[in-house]
Amino acid sequence: MKTPLLSICIATFNRAEYIGETLESIIPQVTDDVEIVIVDGASTDNTSSIVRHYIEVCKQIHYIQLPSKGGVDQDFCKAVEYAKGEYCWLFTDDDLLKAGAIEQVLFEISKGYSLIIVNSEVWNQDFTTLIFEKHLSDKAQTVYEPHEFEVFFQHCVSYLSFIGAVVIKKNIWKERDKDSYFGTGFVHIGVIFQKLLPTTIRVITKPYIKIRYGNAQWSSRKFEIWMIQWPMLLWSFDVISQTSKQNIIAREPWRNLKELFVYRSLSAYNIKVLQKLISNYTISYLWLFFAKCISLFPVKLAKRILIKYYAIRGKAKDLTYYDLLEEFNNK
Repeated sequence: MKTPLLSICIATFNRAEYIGETLESIIPQVTDDVEIVIVDGASTDNTSSIVRHYIEVCKQIHYIQLPSKGGVDQDFCKAVEYAKGEYCWLFTDDDLLKAGAIEQVLFEISKGYSLIIVNSEVWNQDFTTLIFEKHLSDKAQTVYEPHEFEVFFQHCVSYLSFIGAVVIKKNIWKERDKDSYFGTGFVHIGVIFQKLLPTTIRVITKPYIKIRYGNAQWSSRKFEIWMIQWPMLLWSFDVISQTSKQNIIAREPWRNLKELFVYRSLSAYNIKVLQKLISNYTISYLWLFFAKCISLFPVKLAKRILIKYYAIRGKAKDLTYYDLLEEFNNK
């Protein structure tokens, strides 16, 4: 078999319910220039039997079962290690590729970009409701030259929390530090932004991915991730100015009482979680008093207040507003 140009690298764990549908969206688009590399972090469900069924259909699938669970960051790195392609598409195990996605990416690969970003649609969990037609900011340019790296950060880093959007040259991935970002859940962000990329970045603004929103395996840890880990990661990049970082997220967003109220309304934390996560920080007694009050605030009432607030402010297309409505209507 010829050496592929593109390796679709999937890290999976206990996704038997979803990975078959993901593979069905990919396999019809696979050519001789494409392989699929699946690293299974020791799933305990029937993920293995489902993937092996698809191996019978598509010989370009390479399936690696790990003896123990290593974590999503390590598993994506292992998938890239096993990949033979010049480029690696770090794809998710529960989302879908739209028709023409691989053809478009292969076309862009031929131009030698350092990094290719693929836009997406956002759907609910069973793909019955389209939430956003385009997930990437309208500010996004189609091309970013090396000297526009910080502009790229400002326009795209929030979207890039979704790893499935990333197609990167394998040699760039291999030569960069990964270990420092293990455990963040965003090793790809660390690889991309730890230093300047050598050549142009291409952004495909047409959506070629369908995201199954709200299905992340770390959803129960969203307060810790978005209030602590995510800002800590973004603020660690020396090549990005403090102004640009501040424009994306505060260094310690949990200090903002309004943010605390939003996450309380999303049932994301309670007083025990709050005290544990901020135990290593210096805080005032007054702030702690108000924070404790918020952490004890009735969740359902908080939801009602924020739903009305978002409706009045015309934020019906905000994902937080969608989350609030979903949680409120399901309880």
